[in-house]
Amino acid sequence: MPECSTAALSMQGVSATYRDRNDLLLALDSVTLDVQAHEFVAMVGPSGSGKSTLLDIVSGLFGESAGRVDVDGEAIALEQRLGRSAYMRQRDLLLPWRSAAENAALALEARGVPKTKARATARQRFPEFGLAGFEDAWPSQLSGGMRQRVAFLRTILADRSLLLLDEPFGALDALNRVSMQTWLAGYWEAERHPVLLVTHDVDEAIFLADRVLVLSPRPGRIVHEERIDVPRPRRRAAMTSPSFLQHRSSLLTALGVIDETNVA
Repeated sequence: MPECSTAALSMQGVSATYRDRNDLLLALDSVTLDVQAHEFVAMVGPSGSGKSTLLDIVSGLFGESAGRVDVDGEAIALEQRLGRSAYMRQRDLLLPWRSAAENAALALEARGVPKTKARATARQRFPEFGLAGFEDAWPSQLSGGMRQRVAFLRTILADRSLLLLDEPFGALDALNRVSMQTWLAGYWEAERHPVLLVTHDVDEAIFLADRVLVLSPRPGRIVHEERIDVPRPRRRAAMTSPSFLQHRSSLLTALGVIDETNVA
């Protein structure tokens, strides 16, 4: 077995199976990847390729059938992975009977911080997330983008070194999605948390990430890695630059969406 990695996340030869009625299906096949400290890695792939399963394995919600997972340089068994990373899914999962600040504070309360202190700490971070003045709003009073920011603040307040993001903006309309992508790029460039993002949106992956990994159809295997050379800080205008368009062409080709010879 190789030595422990010093990366924020390292997966070596990870496979995963699940049972569908009487059949045992292979979801992931010998996946090897890493996320370095201060690195933003995105993963794209067709539906059913095992992207969300991979995040579930890292977070400790689902067990691998083979391979090794290191978090912060330690090989960690499945049952010990829960709580080692901060995991944000597509749905914001805000509790309707809690205010925005109370929802954000849940991550601190789960760590044993007293309610009063947890909620005060959460409220202090609202301006940083573009939510000043909405601390006492109910989830039903917030736009989709604002709900996602509350959910992201809750994720950050979990205070874990590794962020797992599973289609965090997939449920938003196009304008809100663009706004949130721009906001997240700015936030990440200031904080530099290690991030593993799963998305179906190739443009989103290029705009946000340092590297983009492509998974094959099930069973998921990493079939392509794209290092993104679009300069930071990222601006929306970069999406029409030659380098951005070349990355887009390369990734769509790896996904089998287009024939590279047909790209202008």
